[in-house]
Amino acid sequence: MIQLFRASLVLAFAVFASANSALADWVTTEKVVPYKINGATPMELYRSIGDRGPQIGAGRVIAHTNFKLTWQRDYQPQGTACVLVSAKPKLIITYTLPKPSQTLQGDTKARWDRFYAGIVEHEKLHGEFIRDLVRQIEQISVGLRAENDPQCQKVRQALQAQLKPLSDAHVARHGDYDRVEMSPGGAVHQLILTFLNP
Repeated sequence: MIQLFRASLVLAFAVFASANSALADWVTTEKVVPYKINGATPMELYRSIGDRGPQIGAGRVIAHTNFKLTWQRDYQPQGTACVLVSAKPKLIITYTLPKPSQTLQGDTKARWDRFYAGIVEHEKLHGEFIRDLVRQIEQISVGLRAENDPQCQKVRQALQAQLKPLSDAHVARHGDYDRVEMSPGGAVHQLILTFLNP
């Protein structure tokens, strides 16, 4: 029986407000953090993933996507109101992926290359979901206004209240995607079967 290691996403929100930030292009960085696995055959490599893959909760996963999102936000009093006039995100997406510690040969290398490319494709879509989340946050942020808020406290609270539903929907989207991909017949399930069975 083949155990499926479920991909996971760690959410990390950090919010910073800047008194005079201007709306500018996103700063987005993608990083790959490899973890070493051992083996000269597909089964040995897969078992090593099970032993060494990123630990999420009680189990280990094949690959893992997480992110750090920070913001520079410009809140400006306008009369007795306060308006969030700009929100500039800085996004770092990190993909943790397996890497064989030795050079693979022949059929094992060909099968590994196909398997790895499929895992990267899966994780990159997680990355696109994260970008979608940032766009959604930006859309609800810029222009957000609170009346009777000369100290710009109510508008911050209003923003935080809108972030939770976005975050909840974001987590659900990743979970739904993983369930489909890893269910019997799903893309990741097929990748594993093809990798392990010639």
